[in-house]
Amino acid sequence: MVVLNKIYTRTGDAGDTALGNGARVPKYADRVDAYGTTDELNAFVGVARLEVEDDDMDEALARIQNDLFDLGADMCRPDMQKDGEAEYPPLRMVAAQVDRLEIEIDAMNSGLEPLRSFILPGGTPLAAQMHVCRTVARRAERAAVELAAQETVNPHAMRYLNRLSDWFFVAGRVANNEGLDDVLWVPGANR
Repeated sequence: MVVLNKIYTRTGDAGDTALGNGARVPKYADRVDAYGTTDELNAFVGVARLEVEDDDMDEALARIQNDLFDLGADMCRPDMQKDGEAEYPPLRMVAAQVDRLEIEIDAMNSGLEPLRSFILPGGTPLAAQMHVCRTVARRAERAAVELAAQETVNPHAMRYLNRLSDWFFVAGRVANNEGLDDVLWVPGANR
């Protein structure tokens, strides 16, 4: 699918880049911002994986990293309505990827006590990393929603980002001793 033997091409030196369909756009274009933020999120997930000690959690994060590459491939390819005309079928996010996140969220959440307060990002190093991932996922979602106000965006991609931030929230609680070591917000504590 991809062969990368020369890393720099000089084609972006003037401030533009190629989308998946070959069209050139400014590097600050909303579409580039959306998939670029998804790439940033993927890097933060890689950092979070350095803190993981549980094989199941590491495998889940590895799946998410792969999904985020799928999402980037989806987002860099505009004109979904022209997918049938493409030289090769563009990679698009599908409902099953969103469904898997929901199943995993429900499974992780089933062992947690219900929250009676908002929680602060922190606790264990892994929980703190999960909250960084959660906030970057929200930013990626905002970028995708902004893009969708102007252009067609795969709705499964936007749903995936929405569920993913929830996934990271629940995973952060799991990483805090199954929620027992959550850092609770105390409204007005420092007045």
